[in-house]
Amino acid sequence: MIDTRLAGRTVLVTGGSGNIGAAISRAFAAQGTRVAIHHLTQDPPPPPGTEWAHITPAAEGAATLAKELGNGSFAPSTDLSDPDGPARLVSEVAARAGAINVLVNNAAHCETPDTVDTLDHASLERHYRVNAIAPALLTAEVARLHRGDDPLCVINITTDAAQAFSGQIGYGTSKAALEALTRSTALDLAARGIRVNAVAPGPVQTGWMDEELLAQARKTVPMGRVGEPDDIADAVVYLASHQARWVTGQVLQVAGGHAL
Repeated sequence: MIDTRLAGRTVLVTGGSGNIGAAISRAFAAQGTRVAIHHLTQDPPPPPGTEWAHITPAAEGAATLAKELGNGSFAPSTDLSDPDGPARLVSEVAARAGAINVLVNNAAHCETPDTVDTLDHASLERHYRVNAIAPALLTAEVARLHRGDDPLCVINITTDAAQAFSGQIGYGTSKAALEALTRSTALDLAARGIRVNAVAPGPVQTGWMDEELLAQARKTVPMGRVGEPDDIADAVVYLASHQARWVTGQVLQVAGGHAL
């Protein structure tokens, strides 16, 4: 058994109560951490003419999940598309739990259709506010609160769609910006002992794929199956662990060989 040296630490997971976020929250709680399970109070209505595919939907069971996880876990709610949302969230978590040791920028915004033909300013802004701007502000906030004797790392959840996929213009490019942010902040924060990495999932079944889509997706993955939320969660815990203590600025693709 490997000791990750995470027991007793505080982990903030944005979008932490649904699908991949819930798996990440559970994986950290299994290591003895206190998890701040960020969530939206409710989903806002979709803009006219669009359909939303939330990667981390506002889960009604955030408080229930926090109770299930124990270890003092709790469920703060903030709208990360609000310019002041990231600062409010970090302030609330720090006031309640003290130093934040791990920040997982998992919350995401995804709309369909998301093509060149449907592209407009409002859609791009919605994607970038949640997928790139909020993680940048959250990283800056936790870095400002960091004290040298407290361990701190940041893990961003991107997507292999950031490597250029058709039909995901706003989503894919905003996640590509998040990967660039990962490298830039890793360099800026290394001297302070703060590590920044990213996990890029391939196709993961979170309920959005029917049997036909699943069959199609499996054909595109060299390892022959789509991902499960736990596949992503395990990689995130690794990057937060003592075993990854000299790893920073990396984007770890967890996709079974998809999109290599």
